[in-house]
Amino acid sequence: MCVDGRAGFLLGAVTPALPAASPSWWSVVLVVCLQLLPLSPVQATVCWSQVSSRVNTCLCASDIVSCTALGLEQVPAEIPVSAITLDLSHNRIDQLTEAVFEGLFRLEMVRLAHNRLREIQQGAFQNTSGALLRHLDLSSNRLRVLKQHYFLELSGLEELLLFDNRIVQVESRALAGLGNLRKAYLSHNRLTHFPFFSIQEHSHPHLTMLDLSSNRLLKLPLEEIGNLPVPVQEGLYLHNNSLECECSMYGLFRRWEQRGYASVRHFRQEHTCRVYGIQRGTVRFFQHDRYFEKCNLTAMSPPLWEQESSISVGVGKALWLHCVTSLSGHSVSFLWVSPNQEYVAPPGNNGSLKMFTNGSLEIVAARAEDTGVYWCMALDQQQQRNETREVNVTVNVVSGSYESFNTGFTTLLGCVVSLVLVLMYLYLTPCRCPACTKVPTPAGQSTGNEAGAGSGQSSILTPTPPTTTEGQGHKVSTHKHVVFLEPLIEQQNGRLRAGPGAGAGQGHNGPGLLLGPEPHPKLHGQSQQRGRETDSIMSVFSETPIMLP
Repeated sequence: MCVDGRAGFLLGAVTPALPAASPSWWSVVLVVCLQLLPLSPVQATVCWSQVSSRVNTCLCASDIVSCTALGLEQVPAEIPVSAITLDLSHNRIDQLTEAVFEGLFRLEMVRLAHNRLREIQQGAFQNTSGALLRHLDLSSNRLRVLKQHYFLELSGLEELLLFDNRIVQVESRALAGLGNLRKAYLSHNRLTHFPFFSIQEHSHPHLTMLDLSSNRLLKLPLEEIGNLPVPVQEGLYLHNNSLECECSMYGLFRRWEQRGYASVRHFRQEHTCRVYGIQRGTVRFFQHDRYFEKCNLTAMSPPLWEQESSISVGVGKALWLHCVTSLSGHSVSFLWVSPNQEYVAPPGNNGSLKMFTNGSLEIVAARAEDTGVYWCMALDQQQQRNETREVNVTVNVVSGSYESFNTGFTTLLGCVVSLVLVLMYLYLTPCRCPACTKVPTPAGQSTGNEAGAGSGQSSILTPTPPTTTEGQGHKVSTHKHVVFLEPLIEQQNGRLRAGPGAGAGQGHNGPGLLLGPEPHPKLHGQSQQRGRETDSIMSVFSETPIMLP
């Protein structure tokens, strides 16, 4: 083994077994180890958690120290100062004492999940990396209160994981010093309230996610939530809480749904509230909104019900328009005018527009013809006052999903058309020639003789050679050859005859086809079979064009 010079660290490089009678090998291996130690970028080591105990060991690889599932009851005293990532999860650590990470000036990630942490003493992160620490995982522990001194030294912290604890209180300044915080996870705790007022744009300019889901929040401070920075509102998760069903709460989530916030869009079914009255229980208020039909959403605080003057919506999606007015009271009535000059009063008309007594107008499923300017009129008959407001609605006909569907449909249609054209080319004849009149076969002439006599013509004009045999059981070769013929002069009795220039003693004109005078009737019977075989063989195996005089 190669042993590091620092006390308590053993390099995990095991040398192969060497013969005891070869001391020179040991010297060679020692020299190689000493030369490779300062050059090797990654060194796997075994670190003792205590100097005197070699039972609990940590695994060290380069700048990563892993001490998981070792049954540790406290943070090890001797940790390599070069550690950047320290994993102490799945142990029995119950507290972080003062300066417990002292000397670890390069720490960027600390994982303490699945321990028994109950307390973090003041100054636990003193004399450490401080602003360099970016990730702190304290999930699945037993913390009950987040005190303001817990994270004072961690000004550079970006991710804080505190889910699955027993937290019932977060002090107002517990997160005050975390100016670079981007994501904070506090779900699955026992929170009944949260200091939203401590989250400001100047104090947490980079915060984009605050997960408070699966807690015990009873009522939301609407004014504090309305004053949160817009990125924080977009990433504020409040589903699976014990919220009471109120018009203000319903209006808040409806507003977030209309704006398309991910916290509502991704967990729409998990947003519930408790109903008191007819039956004590929970209601998924995005599915059963009839409980809030009589809510006056315009009575909420201005940061929540403020209505933009121009809104865009996709085809088929629902859209809520709020009649924002300063008039209030039971004597106030509302009226909407659609772009096609149609008056809309509660409860709505023709199923496409729904209007509520609180002045809100719902476009059930947006269509292209719903684009235009909507006018809202509020009339206070008691004070003889009225107010109007206009909202410009744009319905986007072509959405991302529609475009992708069009592209896929066009591609599929192109493939089908191409396949049809290929099938037509393979199986359908473009044009058919008129039926050719066959030369009548004289009486007494057998079909076999006719085929034998015209074998030269059939073997050229048909793709398959004639199935004649050269002898007993031997078929003629089926190789195909292209040949060229001069126009034939005459055909008589199924035999091809040459023109007048063919001499009687001429056996054949050119290589590849037998042409000659009509044989004598007496010799016809003897030479008919031999001539048929010769014609077939020469016409099939000819490699040169046939030239006729």
